[in-house]
Formats: sequence, C-alpha cells, structure tokens
Amino acid sequence: MEGAPTRLVYHPQRYVVGVGCARGCDPQELMDLVDTHLAINSIAKGAIACIATIDLKADEAAMNALSAHLDAPLRLFSAEQLEFEAPRLKNPSEIVYSEVRCHGVSEGAALAAVGPEGRLAIEKQKTANATCAIARAKEPLVAETVGRARGHLSVIGIGPGKDDWRTPEATKMLAAATDIVGYSLYLKIVDQHIIGKTHHKFPLGAEENRVRFALEEAAKGKNVALISSGDAGIYAMGALVYELLDRDTDNGGVSNAAKRISITNAPGISALQACSAKIGAPLGHDFCAISLSDLLTPWEAIEKRLHAAAEGDFVVAFYNPVSLRRRTQLAVARDILLEHRPANTPVVLGINLGRPEETLKVTTLEALSVDDVDMLTTVLIGSTNSKTVMRGDGNPFVYTPRGYAKRIDAPEIADKKEAE
Repeated sequence: MEGAPTRLVYHPQRYVVGVGCARGCDPQELMDLVDTHLAINSIAKGAIACIATIDLKADEAAMNALSAHLDAPLRLFSAEQLEFEAPRLKNPSEIVYSEVRCHGVSEGAALAAVGPEGRLAIEKQKTANATCAIARAKEPLVAETVGRARGHLSVIGIGPGKDDWRTPEATKMLAAATDIVGYSLYLKIVDQHIIGKTHHKFPLGAEENRVRFALEEAAKGKNVALISSGDAGIYAMGALVYELLDRDTDNGGVSNAAKRISITNAPGISALQACSAKIGAPLGHDFCAISLSDLLTPWEAIEKRLHAAAEGDFVVAFYNPVSLRRRTQLAVARDILLEHRPANTPVVLGINLGRPEETLKVTTLEALSVDDVDMLTTVLIGSTNSKTVMRGDGNPFVYTPRGYAKRIDAPEIADKKEAE
C-alpha cells in the first residue's frame, strides 16, 4: 500500500538485507538484485532496518551505494560472528569459508542482525557478482544496536582560533562526532562544541600517535573527529592521515579495518589566510608557503626552496619560523630573500591569530628579527611588488597588486590588447 496525503502507511523495521559481493561489483548489479527480491516478496523498502555484511566489505562501493539507495544504514559483522550463524544457514559454502573464514555472508549477516529469534524470510539469491538474503526479526530493530558501523573519521581544520573563523561544516562535524582527538590546546579552543563527547588529548609532538589512534578508533565503528588548527591539510594532520592509510599494515601502516573507514575533510581557514585578511591583501598575487622547521624536512631541502621562492619573486608565508631550539633559520631565510628583493619589502607578523592575545605587526625585510617572532607567529614576506600604505587613522595595510594598474592607468589600451 502506498502512502498519500490522507493515508499514513507504517512499516515496522523488522527486515534486514544481508549482502555479499565480489570486490569491485557494479553497484547497480547489487541494487537490482535486492530490489527484485524485495518486490517479488512484497517487502517495502521502508521496512528495511539496515543492510548487513561482513566487515571486510565496509569500503565496498556496491555496499555503500545500496545503503544510500535503500536509505538504510550499513552494519558490519566479523567473520567469527557470521560463522556463529553457520547452523542456521540454508546455503552454506565451503568456497566462501576458504575465502573469508565463514560459511555464508549474506545469510549469515542477515541472521546475525535479526538475532536468535529471527528467521530467514528469503534465502540466498545471487547474480554473477552479488548475493543477498533477507531475514525478519521478531520485533522492530534499532539499527544502531546491530553489529557495528563502518566507522568514520572527520579531519577538521578548526581555523586559527575563534568561532567566527570556523566553517559551519566543521562545527557540524564536531557536533556529529562521538570522539574528539587532538592536541590539548585545540580541544580547549572548541570546548563549547564538544561537551558530552569523549575527549582524547595528546601532547604537542605526538602527531603520529594522535593520528594512528584516531584511525583505529574509527575502525571500531565510531564517528571520530581529528582536529587541527587552521586547515588540517596545510602543515597539519591531514597529510599524515593519508600517509598512514597508504602504507602497508606491516610497514608502519594502520590496520586493515582502519583502511576501510570513511573519511571527510573539513577545510579550515589557514594561518596565512587569516594573517593576510587582517592586514589587507598581501597574498593578492602569486605566493607560496614554506615551513622553516627541519624536524621532518632536511634543511638543505628547505634552503633550496627558499632560493627558488626568492628568485621567483613569490610572496612567502613562513610556518614554524622559530622554536625554542631553532633560532637561526629565520635569519638565514631573510638573508636569502634580501638577495632578490629590496630591504624595505613589507613583512607582516601575525601572532596568536584569532585569539584574545592576537597581535599584528608590520615591519620590513631588513628589520625582521628573530626576537620579534615566536612559535605562534605566522610570517608573511612580500614580493618586490608588495606595498605598505599608512592610513589616516595610523593603521597600515599591506597588499600585493595583481596587475590591474594597466587597466586603471590606460583602460583603452588594455581593452584593445585583450580583444586582440
């Protein structure tokens, strides 16, 4: 029976669709198989509580497409849990057992989901690359109590430090997560958004442990948020997440379960963007970012990049300009840039951006001193075209022209050349 404006149709969610498929199965093949047998047996899609399968298929495109198609969550079981259902299977298979260590995936998953009092409503059906079975529970099911979820990791850039500079997407991801992983200072910055959630604090310098932990917690079926300041993909945790996923498990990578989780990145406002916006538009033309920390990158490589940026006349954003032990690299970088741009080149120092103690300073390349910079400073070095302009209120702005001068000074000539 179909619903209508004057007819309410209620479908108790007692059914579970158990599915299996070959790796790389066409999603449409699996969806067509399930739709066909739901229709033949007059089972409404609204009566499906969840899709169930073996955990090895957590990242299978066909499984996740079916979940979206039926608007039913994907729930996972281990091979051991599915093998427990072997006595109840209608179509046990030694071939399946040899491959995944259980005698049936689709029937086993459906039965595991509906529990000992449930029964198979439709035994295993198959196509060339997919199988499905449907089981019916004695009572309506709550999907979240069935098996476990695929697990999700949100890699979140929380911005430089204040709520106004955090994207709505990042805030929503924090709200949706059950577990929050991050450097203790970052957790404190977003403390109002993570009340009632499980906090996992890591000290500065424990980046690898932090990321591994977040990935493995997500592999347990949790919704985990890994937070970084600024943008997580710019000198932060994003790259390490993907590096650990890329490595083989026996070569420093994470577990196979962690490799199957879903991942979402929430872009954040980076320190260089915040610094530029606060002072004007120094990043108005071509720019690059260079980290001066030689903790993970050899100084020789950093120095090579400094020369290239200087010769290319890029506006340069320096991350990690100094630390308690590194007090010389910034001076070396300054001297390299001075070989290619004038002494009065504008320099912007953004300290504690977005926080109550925020400080913004404008100086010159010649006057740049390590004593003016600390670990929480972003340094922007202008190009040969960058300018500092003092306003009537005594506050300067810095910008780098893009080349509009030719239009402003000689608009007719510029328009003619563009037309040609």
